[in-house]
Amino acid sequence: MRNIRSGILTPMAALLLLCTAGVGGYSIIEGWGFLDSLYMTVITLGTIGYGETHPLSNAGRVFTMCLILGGIGVMTYIFTSITELLLEGGLREAIRRFKMQGKIEDLENHYIVCGATRSGLSVCEELSKTARPFSLVVLKEEEVKKYMARGWCVVTGDASSCSVLEAAGIKKARGIFCALSNDKDNAFIAITAKGLNAAVKIVTVQNEHNPEMTDKLMRAGADIVINPSHIGGLRMASEMLRPATVKFLDSMLRGQKAGVRFEDMEAGAGAEGRPLGEFKGAGNKGALVVALKNPGSPEYEINPLPEVKLKKGDVLVAIGTPEELKTLAASLA
Repeated sequence: MRNIRSGILTPMAALLLLCTAGVGGYSIIEGWGFLDSLYMTVITLGTIGYGETHPLSNAGRVFTMCLILGGIGVMTYIFTSITELLLEGGLREAIRRFKMQGKIEDLENHYIVCGATRSGLSVCEELSKTARPFSLVVLKEEEVKKYMARGWCVVTGDASSCSVLEAAGIKKARGIFCALSNDKDNAFIAITAKGLNAAVKIVTVQNEHNPEMTDKLMRAGADIVINPSHIGGLRMASEMLRPATVKFLDSMLRGQKAGVRFEDMEAGAGAEGRPLGEFKGAGNKGALVVALKNPGSPEYEINPLPEVKLKKGDVLVAIGTPEELKTLAASLA
């Protein structure tokens, strides 16, 4: 992006500088006013040849010849730069990035993924499959085009920088995933993110198997710390002990399409006092509510009875297709 900006702004700056020199030169040498000096400069640089605005002195003629030679060089440089941008597709790429930045600025209640690591890309793929808005922060400029081609919103820079997080939409974000390979970097991101948006939820990867690092990440502002090594061990045990369950969950998470998903959603004012049976979906088509959690309670009620009356703020854990889950969420509002 910087190369594209430089390819456009540098020749424009050179042309502006030459015009300024022309206006100043005619004003000093010939004593002309601003408009006459500007007019003479433009027709000279454009090699139009309309004729002199006023009779020129010998010094003025020498200055005009120098201005013509300088104008030919600058105009050649401008046309060469523009042609190079067009041939290399740089201008088209710049337009795509401007559109993407506008899209990021319009995001609300979205997620920010920091780092194109294996963990970060897995998060992006899941968010993409479930049609959740998100932006990805990468460190290297060459990665931007790669992930833009997948339809993702991408920002380049240091994710622990305030300006980069603001460009990714941190102030309107719902959550942020810290997925860098260095725990200290993830901690810095958490600190910066909480400073910009105290309400944002932060989930971070912990790469070191060290209990002290977990505490440090939590103190830095992380709401949830995930240890891939621990999760990997649990997965290995599950593959051995309950393979059918693991394959079922895998079919949801790793399918090429969104397929079936677990989702949690909150009961709104419209669901207050209504029985769960109106929403549960066990006897008809729709998402199936498999667990219920009352606000303020850490416990989940598994397979709650249909006659249970809902309260505003209750959290329902449901399973279904994305369309079924959206329908259930709308009915609970």
